[in-house]
Amino acid sequence: MQLHSLRRITAIGGGHGLGRVLSTLSFMKHKLVGIVATTDNGGATGLLRESQHCIAWGDIRNCLSQLVEQPLAAEVLNYRFDCTSSLHGHNFGNLLLYTLDQLSARPLDGIQLLSRLLNIDNRILPMSECPTDLIATTADGIQCHGEIRIDKLPAMPRKLSLSGTVKATPEAIRHIQNSQLILLGPGSFMTSVMPPLLVSGIRDALLTTNAKVVFIDNLADESGPAGAMTLADKVSFIEKQLGQQIIDLALSNKKEKDLKLPVIGGLESDKDVHYRHNTSNLLAKLQEASKQLLTESA
Repeated sequence: MQLHSLRRITAIGGGHGLGRVLSTLSFMKHKLVGIVATTDNGGATGLLRESQHCIAWGDIRNCLSQLVEQPLAAEVLNYRFDCTSSLHGHNFGNLLLYTLDQLSARPLDGIQLLSRLLNIDNRILPMSECPTDLIATTADGIQCHGEIRIDKLPAMPRKLSLSGTVKATPEAIRHIQNSQLILLGPGSFMTSVMPPLLVSGIRDALLTTNAKVVFIDNLADESGPAGAMTLADKVSFIEKQLGQQIIDLALSNKKEKDLKLPVIGGLESDKDVHYRHNTSNLLAKLQEASKQLLTESA
């Protein structure tokens, strides 16, 4: 089945990885939905969260900047104030999204308004509209709060969770339920891929949807404990966190052992950045995955 004939594709993750997937599939327009992690507590996003107790805007802004067609608009969204400004360390796109949120009934309204202003046809949804932080519980039972600290752990934690009561964005649940194809990754495993899966509403939707789920692996090993994980380790970790295996197929550029699901290999990197997926190659592999999975289920 051709990708353009699908009624809905949902991509889940955060940071640069999700933005790359969304830009690769942007021709899907309103049929493509991105569900973005909102637990980042570092950099400009961390500064804003610390002072305003808001959701993390950085990954949402990153996705929008990769979807906008005007290069200058992307530069404006990603502009970071320097040390000569009283806003030193802050990012303009984050501040703009926060401002729109303050003028709107809910965060999603501000995201949709900015998307319309930027002529972006794809839909971007935060995993939740309430602030939350990522929590890791180590093998010794010690809890580590916040992505910055979690990335510095010497070993993978026993489990991950979210702080407080975290409700999924209702539209995110609906789109997962109505999708034919769901994409996870690429990106930092613990801090981009996992957070949305920890929201109970999103987890339940993933466990009950009829959609096929594809995991897109990173091209290069990331820093931190997740960098030592094989693809099989990641699939197993997701299964333990959710209580059920949800992944139907994986895309990777590595030879994998002990992986009990189909793998489409041959992922290629961008010629300029070795860890960034080549969009033409990624599109071809996603098309191959769609044809394989959805033909089988037809």
